[in-house]
Amino acid sequence: MLVGTRLVTVLLATTAPLLAATPSGAQTAAQPPATGYHRAPDAIARALETPPTPAVALSPDHRTMAILGRENLPSIANLSKPILRLGGYRIDPATNGQAEVRVQWLNALSFQDVASGRTVAVRLPQGTRFAAPDWSPDGAHLAFYVQEKDGLALWVADRDGTARPVAKGLNGTFGTPFAWTPDSRALIAYTVVANRGAAPVADSTPSGPVVQESSGRTSAARTYEDLLGDAHDEALFDYYFTGQLARIDLSGAVQPIGTPGLITDFSVSPDGRYLLTERLKRPYSYLLPARFFPTEIAVATIDGQPVRTLVDRPLADDLPVDFDATVKGPREAEWRADAPATLVWAEALDGGNPKAKIAFHDKVMMQVAPFDQPAVELVKTPARYAATMWGDDGFAMVVDREWRSRTEHRQAVAPGRPGEGRMLLTRNYQDQYGDPGRPVMEENAAGKPVMRFTPGHDAVYVTGEGATKAGAFPFLATMTLADGAQTRLWTAKPPYYETVVAMLDDKGQRILTRRESATQVPNYVIRTVKGGQAKAVTRFTDPAPVFAGVTQRTITYNRADGLPLSGSLYLPAGYDAKRDGPLPTLLWAYPAEFTDAKVAGQTVDQGNRFVRPRGISHLFLLTQGYAILDNPAMPIIGEGGAEANDTYIQQLQADAQAAVDAVVKLGVADRSRMAVGGHSYGAFMTANLLAHTDLFRAGIARSGAYNRTLTPFGFQAEQRTYWQATDTYTTMSPFTFANRIKAPILLIHGGADDNSGTFPIQSERMYAALKGNGATVRYVVLPNEPHGYRALESTEETLWQMTDWLDRYVKPKAPAAPATSAR
Repeated sequence: MLVGTRLVTVLLATTAPLLAATPSGAQTAAQPPATGYHRAPDAIARALETPPTPAVALSPDHRTMAILGRENLPSIANLSKPILRLGGYRIDPATNGQAEVRVQWLNALSFQDVASGRTVAVRLPQGTRFAAPDWSPDGAHLAFYVQEKDGLALWVADRDGTARPVAKGLNGTFGTPFAWTPDSRALIAYTVVANRGAAPVADSTPSGPVVQESSGRTSAARTYEDLLGDAHDEALFDYYFTGQLARIDLSGAVQPIGTPGLITDFSVSPDGRYLLTERLKRPYSYLLPARFFPTEIAVATIDGQPVRTLVDRPLADDLPVDFDATVKGPREAEWRADAPATLVWAEALDGGNPKAKIAFHDKVMMQVAPFDQPAVELVKTPARYAATMWGDDGFAMVVDREWRSRTEHRQAVAPGRPGEGRMLLTRNYQDQYGDPGRPVMEENAAGKPVMRFTPGHDAVYVTGEGATKAGAFPFLATMTLADGAQTRLWTAKPPYYETVVAMLDDKGQRILTRRESATQVPNYVIRTVKGGQAKAVTRFTDPAPVFAGVTQRTITYNRADGLPLSGSLYLPAGYDAKRDGPLPTLLWAYPAEFTDAKVAGQTVDQGNRFVRPRGISHLFLLTQGYAILDNPAMPIIGEGGAEANDTYIQQLQADAQAAVDAVVKLGVADRSRMAVGGHSYGAFMTANLLAHTDLFRAGIARSGAYNRTLTPFGFQAEQRTYWQATDTYTTMSPFTFANRIKAPILLIHGGADDNSGTFPIQSERMYAALKGNGATVRYVVLPNEPHGYRALESTEETLWQMTDWLDRYVKPKAPAAPATSAR
């Protein structure tokens, strides 16, 4: 279990006295920072303490918006309540739900009529925390679960503003524990097993060793967090995760369904007659999370009588490490959304190994209730099956993707005439300019998502980002069923970024959009596609007006090899280049891998986006006098089958050099006062840039992994194992070159990091390596924090540390200009 503490662990090593800038700019020796949480600088703290903008959930009939008040950052006390880490999950044993870090809690609810704007507040008890709001298929009710002291309760709110609890004892360990029935009269809920007794208690005296054994069978596993570790963990997993499905009607009457089990997923058929479930079974694994445990996928009647077992597969511990590897046999089972009760699933044709040299890697199968006739093949897919978008008997769209080539295929199929697909397009799914968008999906009468057809039923409506070099301008179009050709009906116009939320008539002439600009807060509006005034529906206000004067522009520049690159340059409010001169500047980035240089070089201007930082955003440093080049492109490209990471360091050096040269050339950045930072893979990048270039005065690396021998079965976009690419793993690891890092580096890590591959030991060992080689380094451990820090105290501490570090090592004028290129 995790337990709370008010102390921040700070370790510091330096080869010289710390230098802090006084108000006059002189440097004085500074003492190592004290432990205990710090408040962020005032401008940052006030922005963090402002409630976030509400979220919106539109009803299926598009008549009503649920306006959802969001909780601000949780307290460290809430975050530090005891949790259990089991099978890849983090749960709250007091409520039998997910842990605080995994839930976006809501604290207010109102209903707003889209047409008139009339708003009705829902009367909830003071202090109510709720989550997972979900409209009933008929749009008359909104269900959600409420956190109570000792459990989770199911509530239902009506459009008139009334709300009531309908059941207690939900089991939220696997996620959202309820789903509406298609008739909107009841919900199927996953509940705690009645009379289950007390939780297992560990014996402080071990009964023997924990033994794992492998007998010559290949069973590679990536690096996962929060795994089961012993028999007591297994007992706890059974106790908390086992649940009972039940039908709960709106009056609160409860009817159990079937037998208890470890039910990870369930869904009701569109006709309401059948229930599809996935159950976990023993034996468990200590090396893999629960999604790899033995799994049974089965169909029962809605009252729990067994009908059909689709698959009962063993522990999936023999998969290749490739990203497109998958289990053998049926998987990804679902109901066909536009049919009464048709079961659909995918099966690998390559034995689960994507490296197999065959024309088709998956097949999609269908079987109609009552499931007593053989299944039929809907279509084969050239790559790994991803999804089906359902329409009717004559048209559905099947999507597959291949990771290695970043290829996506879309096929048109006729479910009423299964067996053959018609290719609509093949594309690189990283290609922003060529993104055709996706069909508009709307819930049908059963609450299942289906494509929206045009009145003539010869086309479907499509929406997309509309990315261009000048900016992203979302669009609404029609796509003909015959050939996939698109006709634009409406495109957002500058200075707005405006996305289509819903269509308000059958012909697509009136739409609900979410509109924003660089200066206008995102709000919902009603408009016609042929122009005219947009009618405001919501009037959300600026959550952080202190940023209103910040300027942002997208800058473009070229890498030494001619590759086009770009980044978003932010300048502090009130900055005047002639008066203030070049500023201390932070580059905050995250590398990305590509298989096509033309795609990697695409730039999309961000000037029509409304940007307000939240949480641990580096953009808060704009209030402290820093310029920020945000997300400067750091592409790592491997074309023609080449492995991108084999030239990772060289490409990273070239990317960073180009970015620094670009902002210096503009006259806004001081080459002698450059810093670099990043989170997760961006932290890995930061350490590498400090090891292999002299471009930066200091660095900030948050929650990174620095030694790739600790992730030997692949990481990020690297599919090869350490033993297949030893030189690449070694060369890419900044741990290998810790002796070369001379610029001061701030390491921050969540003490309870839950991200695959970024165990806290990565920063712990990196700190030891840097300290042992005489580096200037500070290592901050945030108690009980996951990969992305959540608590208000931790957030303010992080931003205080970042500000303090840059103020010490970057903001002061340099005594002499550093080197200006890669080593």
